[in-house]
Amino acid sequence: MPLTNLLLALATGVGLAAATGLRAFLPPLAVGLAGRHGFLHLHPGLEWLGSDPALWSLGVATVVEILGDKVPVVDHALDVMGTVVRPVAAWVATYAVFQDWGTPWAQLFAVAMGVGALAVHGAKAKTRLGSTALTVGHANPILSVVEDALAFALVAAAILIPLVALGFVAFAVMVLARWRRRPRPRYKDERQQIQREFQQRRRELEGKKKG
Repeated sequence: MPLTNLLLALATGVGLAAATGLRAFLPPLAVGLAGRHGFLHLHPGLEWLGSDPALWSLGVATVVEILGDKVPVVDHALDVMGTVVRPVAAWVATYAVFQDWGTPWAQLFAVAMGVGALAVHGAKAKTRLGSTALTVGHANPILSVVEDALAFALVAAAILIPLVALGFVAFAVMVLARWRRRPRPRYKDERQQIQREFQQRRRELEGKKKG
């Protein structure tokens, strides 16, 4: 198998894994649809992803996850379950496209993609908890919509233009690494002050609406 095809499959896997860290069921659904319509050749052991029962089940699960993620409290419950579900979903979605790598490389790379999905999931869950603390959950639905857009874009790019998906993930990792190295607030009071200012602005806006 040409090296180019192997690297493209790996780039596809990276994009799918990153998307799975945001939405567990969307990437396997997209892989199943792509396999069914000839955009991807699936691993022989996972061709069932393109079957009617699998597509319907994944489709319903995707809709439930996307809608539930917009509901306060439910979004955090989904993140708790996602700690297990998302790495497994990433393994399934990526192993399905690693058919040309052979044993044991396909399985090992799929495990690595599952770990990557878990890392994305961890960053997502941490961001959502921070949003809940700072905005009392009011910004969570907005974050959820942004995550939806990123997940859909990553899945589409991973299947149609894998190198773009790989480049985006690499860029996001570099940005996150720089962000983590930034100077941290020296006092906890700074975070509390930010929260108080947000609450004050929200009350002012509510007062203007009532007036």
